[in-house]
Amino acid sequence: MSHHHHDHSHDFELNSSTSKRMFITMAMNFIITITEIIGGILSGSLSLISDALHNLTDGIAIIVSYTALKLRNVKNSPKHTFGLKRAEIFAAVINSTVLFFISIFLFYEAIHRFILPEPIKGKLMIIVASVGLIANVTGTLLLRKDAHKSINIRSAYLHLLIDALSSVTVIIGGILITLFDILWIDPVLTIIIALYVLKESLGILKESSHILLEGAPPEIDLKTIQQKVEELPEVCDIHHIHIWKIGEKDIHFEAHINSLDILISETVKVQHKIEHILEEIGIKHVTLQFECNVCANKNLINERE
Repeated sequence: MSHHHHDHSHDFELNSSTSKRMFITMAMNFIITITEIIGGILSGSLSLISDALHNLTDGIAIIVSYTALKLRNVKNSPKHTFGLKRAEIFAAVINSTVLFFISIFLFYEAIHRFILPEPIKGKLMIIVASVGLIANVTGTLLLRKDAHKSINIRSAYLHLLIDALSSVTVIIGGILITLFDILWIDPVLTIIIALYVLKESLGILKESSHILLEGAPPEIDLKTIQQKVEELPEVCDIHHIHIWKIGEKDIHFEAHINSLDILISETVKVQHKIEHILEEIGIKHVTLQFECNVCANKNLINERE
């Protein structure tokens, strides 16, 4: 049995700069939430209150994301041999699930407002939403730098980005209500916001759940791996493959290698060749079991485990 792993120095790490940006963004969101809830009640705007609720979840999302990043750096131990790297993925699931239920709540409230429309103060709606827009854009820019490095940060970033777009739609709604007294625009905008929130939350939930369920990374083709490995002259076949992610970029691979009847010392050379093949497609944690015509079942995936 041979094993190979890589240095995590290129993985995303929480530093003081990222921590500071997350803290500022979190503080702004809680301030916006209070402002928009008060403004929504005074103006009678449902879309403004929905924007406030989303801002509240933004602040909570950042707290969850920050906590997950701290847990991610906990060292491996006998109790947690992989460490707590999946805390980030779990945080993404929590954030996206909250977004999903918020979108359902917004649909319900919008339909209720269609049935029973209420008077709305458009000018106040515009002022409060403008304050929210400025803060959300600032928060989005603060987290943008790290959003492409971590699904966890990306889930918090999308919270803010969606809320910035929500603020724009609320401002547009406030203008239309002020100029033309179009009250139905408020629930319509709420439904638009809810649809976008639903789409983004399901995307993150699908990706993070796939990782938690130890699904194979969709970007990796097992047949291609099989073809390249079995092209090696020392390899008869590769079978019983398992491939999964511990974290977003932490891919693990294990398999049985049915080789020619060679010395154990010779398998080291074969191991390095296979590791090179796998490393080229982003797999850097490799465990291989070398054998010579031992397994009766030589399927690529062992379906009876």
